[in-house]
Amino acid sequence: MRKPHVWVPLFLLIGGVACGAWIIWKPQSKIQVPFYTSLKVPTLSCSTDKDRDGLDDLNDMVAGAKAEVKRKPQYRSAYYQGGYPPESEGVCTDVVWRAFRDAGYDLKSLVDQDIRANIQEYSRVKGKPDPNIDFRRVPNLIVFLRRNAQELTREIIPGDVENLTLWQAGDIVTFAPPHEHIAILSDKRRPDGVPYILHNSGPTPSESDQLQNWPSQITGHFRFPFSL
Repeated sequence: MRKPHVWVPLFLLIGGVACGAWIIWKPQSKIQVPFYTSLKVPTLSCSTDKDRDGLDDLNDMVAGAKAEVKRKPQYRSAYYQGGYPPESEGVCTDVVWRAFRDAGYDLKSLVDQDIRANIQEYSRVKGKPDPNIDFRRVPNLIVFLRRNAQELTREIIPGDVENLTLWQAGDIVTFAPPHEHIAILSDKRRPDGVPYILHNSGPTPSESDQLQNWPSQITGHFRFPFSL
């Protein structure tokens, strides 16, 4: 009987080790991660500077809303004699009038005056104006803005420069019930060009990516003052 050739399995063993070593030490190719460049959305210039501080009204409103985020007033919905809550408290509408204030506008006076002159347009008032609260109610602000601001598209097309140019920092956006809300557009955008919003939905104001993700649909998109 012939003896088996012991060198055959030995050869296979050596070959397997060599092959494994080659796989381990083989230079690994780099994983290709998709690279997304931020969409360049033109910034429209605003010709008005109500408070003459060198910052146009839209940028002033953004700065005012961002200051509200930095201040961190606690979310609290209440009725206040005189209308104004303390600086340490607020809701979504307080972000808006405080941003207007920083741009040089007295939103409370503007809304109160418009209600007195056009009370039939303000269904939420029900014929009985209340300056202590009217300017802090979203339905009243929607009527005011439709009458005194530029109303713009509600359609949002991510990645579409022409569409997103219509969505500028400082614009105001409103949302329908049951999650009725109001916010100011930020100068921060997602890589696809959709802007963040500056708002207070609790516990404090924030800058967040919720323009398309808010749980209620958009009811209005406005720019104040009316013309750039």
